[in-house]
Amino acid sequence: MRTVESVQEHQGVLDDAPVQSMPIHKRGSLGGGVVGVFDDDLNRSDIVVHTVRGKIIKKIPQALRRTRISYRTEKNPFKRFHVRLKNDSQFLRSSYQFAFALLCVWIGIEFYLFMRWGQSNGAAQFVARPPGVEGFLPISSLISLKYWIATGIVNEVHPSGLSILLAIMALSFFLKKAFCSWLCPIGTISESLWRLGERLFKNNRRIPRWVDIPLRSLKYALLLFFSYAIWQMDVSALRAFIYSPYNKVADIKMYLFFAEITSFSLWTIVILAALSIVIKNFWCRYLCPYGALLGIISLMSPFKITRIQKTCIDCQLCTKACPANIKVHSATRVWSDECMNCMECVEVCPVKNTLNVRFSASTPPVPGWAMGTLVAGIFVAITGLAILSGHWHNTISREEYLKRFQQLDSPAYQHFRGQVPEYDSND
Repeated sequence: MRTVESVQEHQGVLDDAPVQSMPIHKRGSLGGGVVGVFDDDLNRSDIVVHTVRGKIIKKIPQALRRTRISYRTEKNPFKRFHVRLKNDSQFLRSSYQFAFALLCVWIGIEFYLFMRWGQSNGAAQFVARPPGVEGFLPISSLISLKYWIATGIVNEVHPSGLSILLAIMALSFFLKKAFCSWLCPIGTISESLWRLGERLFKNNRRIPRWVDIPLRSLKYALLLFFSYAIWQMDVSALRAFIYSPYNKVADIKMYLFFAEITSFSLWTIVILAALSIVIKNFWCRYLCPYGALLGIISLMSPFKITRIQKTCIDCQLCTKACPANIKVHSATRVWSDECMNCMECVEVCPVKNTLNVRFSASTPPVPGWAMGTLVAGIFVAITGLAILSGHWHNTISREEYLKRFQQLDSPAYQHFRGQVPEYDSND
């Protein structure tokens, strides 16, 4: 991964000693190899732009230069870690991704041990089913959401799934699709793959706009399909699905899908992974219906990437750094449904207080550490409230789970083209 300094040097942005200031007007030749850029009435030193051997070099005076605090000189490893977390938004974000990935691995291990107990008919040591696994059941959670809105009741089958969905939606409402870039384990895998591709091939493929737009519509088509199906369900249909034998073991079925994966499904995953190496965020950008939902919600977010035009030097480093291929350098406020508030564009901007996450153009910028605090705070607050209010663990007993493990192959536990089989109270 290229450093900020190397990217800036490549673009011709020099953070060297202050240069003699000069008036800056509209872009055009001023003679003597100097090119003017724009005119403004700010009380600041002027940015000087030179042409050297046909290459535009922009020199940023001390007054405008963004201060970068070095952590390498700090000998104490704990202080060095703290300094980097506070001042490097991308290191902080990577730390969040790593920590959340570890949490998901821990949930996976607990669920594996739970499955081993169930598949052994209770012979293996019992390990309680981790409620966090319900975060991987988005369809069931969406149905739980509609049921909660219609009845005010948090169902007792997958209550934590609803809480996790609400936390993720709240994050998107306030901080755009920050969940995708700061916490989502699939997003972390996707980012790791395209960064690998960048290392291997020195660049990622960029799909032409006339192909990109139709492909991006696929995830919205999938969202529309699922949303329409759920919208058609009345309260009785919602209740029938939620308390059906199939939904009660939906997490178990999900585990078995991967544990006993078919060759077709495996090759599908391999192809998606390969495409993600070549094309940035292929799954997230084109196929993830969850991301489509969060993208729509994120349009209402008050905290957006904001560019201050008066101090922008038009170096376009922000656009080159954006993993969502958004033209940040031409936007005053980034409204795009693809923006994940990852702050990569903010991190490479060489001019202080010019590109930041802000509530509005006139409000103070939100630093990286504050963004991370908001992401963690919103997610923990909502899931923590669910835990404290008793809406985290389901009410399915150990004995009931053991019975259902033994009946997994019966018709009541199958799913026929979106239709849940009929069942009675004994099921």
